[in-house]
Amino acid sequence: MAEALIKFFGRILNPFWLLGPIFDKELRVSSRRRRNYVLRFAYISLLSTILFFFWVNVVQTSGYNLYYVSRMAQAGQAIISFIVWFQFCATQLIAVIMLSTSISDEIYNKTLGLLMSTPINSFQIVMGKLLSKLLQLILLLVISLPLLAVVRIFGGVPWNFIISSLCLTLATIIFIGSLSLFFSIYSQRAYIVIIETIIALIVIFAVIPLVSFAVIDLMNWDRAIDEDTFFSVFCQPNPYVQMFFNTIKLLEPNPGRIPFFSWQLNCGILAAASIVILTISTILVRRVALRQATGQLLFRPARKKNKYAKYGAAEQEPDIKIRTVKDPPVIWKELRMPMFGRHKIFSAICIFLVLSLLIFIYWLCARERILDDREVHMLFVMAFLIFGTLFTIILTATGITTEKEARSWPILLMTTLDDRQILFGKYAGTLRRLIPVWILLFAHIVIFSLCMIINPLAVIQITILAIWIVTFLFCTGTYFGSCFKHTTTAVIVNFIFAAAIWIFIPLLLVMLGEFLHIADLRDFAEVYMDTNPFLHAVVIMSANTNTSSGNYGWIGFSANAFLSTAWILACFAGYTFLGLVFAWRAKCRFRKNIF
Repeated sequence: MAEALIKFFGRILNPFWLLGPIFDKELRVSSRRRRNYVLRFAYISLLSTILFFFWVNVVQTSGYNLYYVSRMAQAGQAIISFIVWFQFCATQLIAVIMLSTSISDEIYNKTLGLLMSTPINSFQIVMGKLLSKLLQLILLLVISLPLLAVVRIFGGVPWNFIISSLCLTLATIIFIGSLSLFFSIYSQRAYIVIIETIIALIVIFAVIPLVSFAVIDLMNWDRAIDEDTFFSVFCQPNPYVQMFFNTIKLLEPNPGRIPFFSWQLNCGILAAASIVILTISTILVRRVALRQATGQLLFRPARKKNKYAKYGAAEQEPDIKIRTVKDPPVIWKELRMPMFGRHKIFSAICIFLVLSLLIFIYWLCARERILDDREVHMLFVMAFLIFGTLFTIILTATGITTEKEARSWPILLMTTLDDRQILFGKYAGTLRRLIPVWILLFAHIVIFSLCMIINPLAVIQITILAIWIVTFLFCTGTYFGSCFKHTTTAVIVNFIFAAAIWIFIPLLLVMLGEFLHIADLRDFAEVYMDTNPFLHAVVIMSANTNTSSGNYGWIGFSANAFLSTAWILACFAGYTFLGLVFAWRAKCRFRKNIF
């Protein structure tokens, strides 16, 4: 009896039992994937480049040695703050994408039921999938530690900030990864899981605190609950608020009154929430695996009952109508696909919650009489634009890869359709799926232009901006979808490409211009930054509200409405041409690497 108990507890306490063979298998597969090594190389190269430019900027500053020391401390704080925030945001997005198909791949390939027939249990499946993906992200955090240690020599950065930032980042990616894994149990498509995870994060970390603050204000409870208490209670589980105040304490020696925040408590809350989500996921994975092992269909809608089943095979009604294809076949198929698939109820609930939240926010702004302020409309437009761009990056990269994953891509290429018809059909289907996302931006601009708060010219300029964003990202997403087999890879590369041309390249150009002291390079960097779509939105809204002066303040120049519209059209033409080049290359790759 004692020997059996020792063996039982020894097995439970053994860490290899916690990981299981799924973890070992995922590590072996990950070690053979070239994209993981490319991701690490690009990650460390970018951080090293930014570190080099910051350091050279400090060294070339003229002054006394004491001034050098003070400048190096400031540079160290700026570098470490950038590295910490970069890995905090980047690893979260990568975690969502990498775990978006962790369980759905096993379900779709019909291997989850087979796994349950082995000694592997559902807990080992869930933990193996989660930890194997998170290990790749932990490696990204580990390879940045030498950079953080070297930069800390500059001074001004305590070890407490680095340790707390890494712990917050690790706790956040575990929570977000667990949430993405949970949604992958119900959704086959990676982009649906990514969208559901993003919506859940917005609700948890933004909607709930905002609604709570509004309720306290409306019920006049603010006398009993002050702002510091509210932030300490309702924003304590929020890792983004924790990182913000943690950075404020680093950059400002006397930040003033800051509410009580504990990063240890935040990590504990996120860890507890992750345990709850993983426990529920383990139970659901077991149920789904048993259903699949017994032969039940998953990820497929139930077949409708045949109304002619009462007749025999020879007595079937001869006049059964078959739907005819009137339009081009791909367009016909894309336009008749359910916009929300099998998740109609969930989508309806999400739409209702989003609309209710927007109405509530607009009501609060009207109550405070700030709906005619320029800054308020800039925030609304920027939020809607970021929301639409993020969904566009995700949805445009799934048109080809979903066909490959469903094994229908070779069949589509065997038909009489040419590559151009397939490309236009996918474009029409993408536009249809993006309508609910971008309609929020257009509704805001149009409604407030009818209320004479926003200049109607902004409607035209924002429309031009949205059209070329969707077109350009569709072309790049289609190209990357034709290059890769899996949706996850295509979405990651499409996002990295958009971040590179709109964030990292302008940043490197500015740093290079300051380093080489070349005026032409700095001017080119300013002009290049003026092509950024988010800068377009800020400039357009800053010049087209009742409280604005009407001047378009671009970074490289100042212009009136006519010249600014011409510049917006020039950016439209440039990005559209570049997108067509990507579309042409994607069309050339349709019949290469089919399987």
